[in-house]
Amino acid sequence: MRGARQWMAKLVSLRGASVPDAPSLPVRDPWPGEPARGARIIKGEIEYLGVVRPLRPGGFTSGDASAPMLAHIHGFSWLRDLRALGTDAARSRARALIEDWIDTEALPSLAASPPVTGARLAAWLGHYDFFAASADDDFRQMLMAKLVADARLLAASLPAEVRDGRAFTAIKGLIAASVALPEHAAFLPRALRFLAPEIERQILPDGAHVERSPAAHLAALQDLTEIRALLQVARAEQPAQLPGAIERMAVALRALRHGDGGLTLFNGTREDWPNLIDLVLSQAGRTGRSPASLAYPGFHRLAAGKSVAIVDAGPPPAAGLDRNAHAGTLSFEFSAGRERLIVNCGAAPASATDWRDALRATAAHSTMVIADVSSAEIRPDGLGRRPVAVELQRQEANGAHWLEASHDGWKKLFGAVHRRRLYLAESGEDLRGEDSIEADEPQPFTLRFHLHPNVTASLQQDGEAALLRLPSGQGWRLRAGGAVLSVEESIYFGGTEPRRAEQIVLTGQPDGPQQVKWAITKMG
Repeated sequence: MRGARQWMAKLVSLRGASVPDAPSLPVRDPWPGEPARGARIIKGEIEYLGVVRPLRPGGFTSGDASAPMLAHIHGFSWLRDLRALGTDAARSRARALIEDWIDTEALPSLAASPPVTGARLAAWLGHYDFFAASADDDFRQMLMAKLVADARLLAASLPAEVRDGRAFTAIKGLIAASVALPEHAAFLPRALRFLAPEIERQILPDGAHVERSPAAHLAALQDLTEIRALLQVARAEQPAQLPGAIERMAVALRALRHGDGGLTLFNGTREDWPNLIDLVLSQAGRTGRSPASLAYPGFHRLAAGKSVAIVDAGPPPAAGLDRNAHAGTLSFEFSAGRERLIVNCGAAPASATDWRDALRATAAHSTMVIADVSSAEIRPDGLGRRPVAVELQRQEANGAHWLEASHDGWKKLFGAVHRRRLYLAESGEDLRGEDSIEADEPQPFTLRFHLHPNVTASLQQDGEAALLRLPSGQGWRLRAGGAVLSVEESIYFGGTEPRRAEQIVLTGQPDGPQQVKWAITKMG
């Protein structure tokens, strides 16, 4: 049926569908761009997720980039960066690239996928006043004809084959087209037919997103707030599920932020711009305080004093929803005020497959690794073997927090269960932990504490502790017993570019204790 609908949509376009001269109602893209990135586009380069590639007329046929990079290029959300630059040269470059894209016949197949088509429709319409309002008639007619044709094809392609957050992007694009092209009355009911079921399937009762990725959560919330704004412009009735989902997601997003306002680095996430997150929350509207936990995905936030620890204590997402999933079960991050201390390594650049696999491995997370084997099997499209039973108990008293969790990710391989206990004192200046292995036979293990690149580490003379110095001058001590402590190199992909970092590594052998006790305490 999908193929038949797509064939009919193409046939109608070939016969000449009704094409307006301009959008009937304005569609506004609400998100900020970066002028520096816009300047790079004028020079013929595009930067995305730490990767720079050529972007100039004649270059849209190249399909050798990674899927995330191709989706970004052909989704045209980078028009925000040209708009942020705001010059006549930026407008001219936008028109030149769009005209070249429309004229290109051998585009990569990903460019026609529903999520990428939806992103492109929303971007072209959302920036129409910037790049097209001052264009000549020929350009506007070509643009509008392509918008109508792609909207028809998108309507025929729904529901999107992907079952993750990208489905919202596809729906958003069709709703944007329905607002801008109201003479095509079938677009809106077609989009709304799939919106409510996707909300119910993807947004968990506590507001968390089903992919368990803070980055995917933020992107889905952006799409849903845009969809609500579009429906308000069209004066169309919203699905009953939409307002509540946005409100719950906004509250949940607060639980996934550190003191610096950025996101915690689980499952393919970078810090992202705190200002963007603030803007998304303001667009979402009324939100409550940060919850102590997101029980459905299993993220737990321990906040005391000026410190925050965020723990991934839930099973990985199901197959088909695990494109961003990392083997980081029971990993945690720890920040003091606006400074990050203990982190995970972050998300891979858009073009580096090797880095992507490495950063998804358990060793790139602040948790235990048994026998140098990740707690879940890393596959290109998700996870294979993975933890199934992830158990947790949590208590709070007088401002202090206790958390005990375990997972069975190594059960099939080694008959082993990892158990982690955490305690955060009411002052926020004393974080203690205990990691142990329950197995039929003793196992070699490594316990890693990845440090933010702004943190410097030095071993104390007794070799059982490391001093950690933050940029503000704060000093913290990490002390451990039951394993050999060392300081090793690490790398951090949580920001706009890779940075060298360090990690504290605790190493245990099969003939030694299968339990490590450690503490991170503020000095002075």
